[in-house]
Amino acid sequence: MNKSRREFLQNSAFVSAALLASSQVQATERRLPTEPVIDTHQHLWDFSTVKPSWLKGASPALNRPMHHQEYREATQGLSIQAVYMEVDVDEDQLTVEAKHVLDLCERPTPTIAAVLGCRPHSSGFVKYLDQFRGNKKFKGVRTVLHSERTPPGFCLRPEFLTGIRELGKRNLMYDLCMRSKELEDGVKVAKECPETRFMLDHCGNANPKLFRKDASESEVREANDWKRAIEHLAACPNAHCKISGVIAQLPAGGDASDIAPIINHCLDSFGFERVVFGSDWPVCLLGAPLLTWVSYLTDIIASRKPNEQTALWSGNAKRIYSLSA
Repeated sequence: MNKSRREFLQNSAFVSAALLASSQVQATERRLPTEPVIDTHQHLWDFSTVKPSWLKGASPALNRPMHHQEYREATQGLSIQAVYMEVDVDEDQLTVEAKHVLDLCERPTPTIAAVLGCRPHSSGFVKYLDQFRGNKKFKGVRTVLHSERTPPGFCLRPEFLTGIRELGKRNLMYDLCMRSKELEDGVKVAKECPETRFMLDHCGNANPKLFRKDASESEVREANDWKRAIEHLAACPNAHCKISGVIAQLPAGGDASDIAPIINHCLDSFGFERVVFGSDWPVCLLGAPLLTWVSYLTDIIASRKPNEQTALWSGNAKRIYSLSA
């Protein structure tokens, strides 16, 4: 049975092994892109503003304030700008988080736009969106669909779909962040809401262990189910894919070869016009430092055409998110 992403973050045994792997890969030689990078999945949390309740049980690597200063240190050597990604705060903190980060986007920081937290199924969803109407830094919204409050099929409820259709009317994107075994639900949502654009987070949350040479028969079946679901979602013209997240589940002692099958399948399924890069910092620290993740991805796409690499690192993000800064 798949664990949710939150359960993964709170699994102390796995985190210990991942942090050991992180310290090991820090010493490896890094090959980084020399061109500009747009990170479409940057997390920040300032405990003086909001503190997500899920951090209480998270690894010490995450359960501490994460500001722009730490992000700059983590990205040293890169020419980088970022799109903030909501951090799954409690519902009563959604507006506080949103106003705080949109203010940050107006300041001289790496963060130039934001995807905000939301509850599309709530009766106050339209009113919530109206607060930010006309704010050019506001690019889309996300609801974490793999938490205990969102059981399988939650995103297919009529009231949820009504909220998602509202996003299409406002030219706002919806990030699909869901359990890998429920990706077909995401396909149904994309088909039910053709006027809304979707971004699949974290390559659909596939686990690298499913693609090992010694994978069990059940793991191979699960991997094949994920592959088919990715292909089905990629067949939806309003769907995009974020190359992110997989590094957090890198096995101890692992390297680029452990995550390459996931990344390459997403790239080949969606094509280089509908993919963007995301660091998932600081959650990526559970598998490797941000620069190591970027280095691994650089190696994985090294044989791709130069214009395709540029599209992934920055070009598509500029177009898809209408970034002017």
